[in-house]
Amino acid sequence: MCEHVRGALSARLDGEAVSIPTAEIDAHTATCAGCRAWLTSAQRLDRLVSATPATAPDLTASVLAAVAADERRRSDEPAGRRQVLRIAVGVLALAQLVSAAPALFGAEGAVGAHATREMACFDIALAVGFALAALRPERARALLPIAIVLALCLAVTSAVDVAGGRAAAVHEIGHLAAVVQAAALWALGRGAYRNTPLTTAAAAGRG
Repeated sequence: MCEHVRGALSARLDGEAVSIPTAEIDAHTATCAGCRAWLTSAQRLDRLVSATPATAPDLTASVLAAVAADERRRSDEPAGRRQVLRIAVGVLALAQLVSAAPALFGAEGAVGAHATREMACFDIALAVGFALAALRPERARALLPIAIVLALCLAVTSAVDVAGGRAAAVHEIGHLAAVVQAAALWALGRGAYRNTPLTTAAAAGRG
C-alpha cells in the first residue's frame, strides 16, 4: 500500500492525475509515519526545484558586446600600416622578378647555364607568389612557410660557406633579401588574419 500511496503523492505534487481517491491517500498518510516522512522530503525537494531557475541565463548581450569590442580593437590598427606592408612585399617581389628574369636568357652563370636558368625559374615563381600575397593579403599566410624555410636555409648555408672560406661575405649579403621578404610576409599575413571579419555563425556564438 505504501508504494502505491507514495506514487500517488508524487503525482499529486506534480499536478498529475491520481488513480487513488484523495481521502484514501490522506487517511493512509495520517496513519503511516514512513509515508509522512517521505511526503515531507518530497515537498522539500519540490520547493527546492521550484526555487531554482529552469532556464539558462541569456548571454546574448554579453557575447555581442564582446564581439563588438573585438571588432573595435581590430579596427583600431592603422590601415596605413597594412598598406605599407603590401607595398613593401610588392616591391620585393618586383625586385626579385627584375633580377631573375635576365638570367633566363642571359650569360652563363658560375654554376652553368642550365643551373642558372633553373635558379631563375625558382626566383620568378617565388616573386609571383609574393606579388599575389601583396594583392591578396589573406593568402600571405599560405606562402609564409616557404619564405621562412628559404630564408633559414640561405642564412645557414651562407654562414657555413663564409666560415669555411668558400664564399665571400660581400657576395652573401644579397641573401638577406630573403630574410626581409619572410619578415614582411609574416607581418602582412598576421595583419590580414587579425582583420579577417568573423563569420555570422561565430558572431552569433554558434561557431
